[in-house]
Amino acid sequence: MDVEFTPLPGIGECHTFTTVTGRRVGVVTHYAGGRRELIHGVGDDPDAVCSLTLSRGEAIALAGLLGILDVVDVDVTGTQHRHPADG
Repeated sequence: MDVEFTPLPGIGECHTFTTVTGRRVGVVTHYAGGRRELIHGVGDDPDAVCSLTLSRGEAIALAGLLGILDVVDVDVTGTQHRHPADG
């Protein structure tokens, strides 16, 4: 499966993939505050999406529900900080 990266100048970045049924799913990470939005493509228009804004704790909880046991943050020095999935 290919994950596409799209820079969003002045906003953040978007990572998306296409499901086997042809639906677009992704996450927009905003530069300001690291806010994350879960997005889901609607129809054939790539600009028409539904979104759900998640706090960091909510994003970690969703990752846990999807089977990810922990989330790793990497700061600019390369030091890793582990966060348990239960937030």
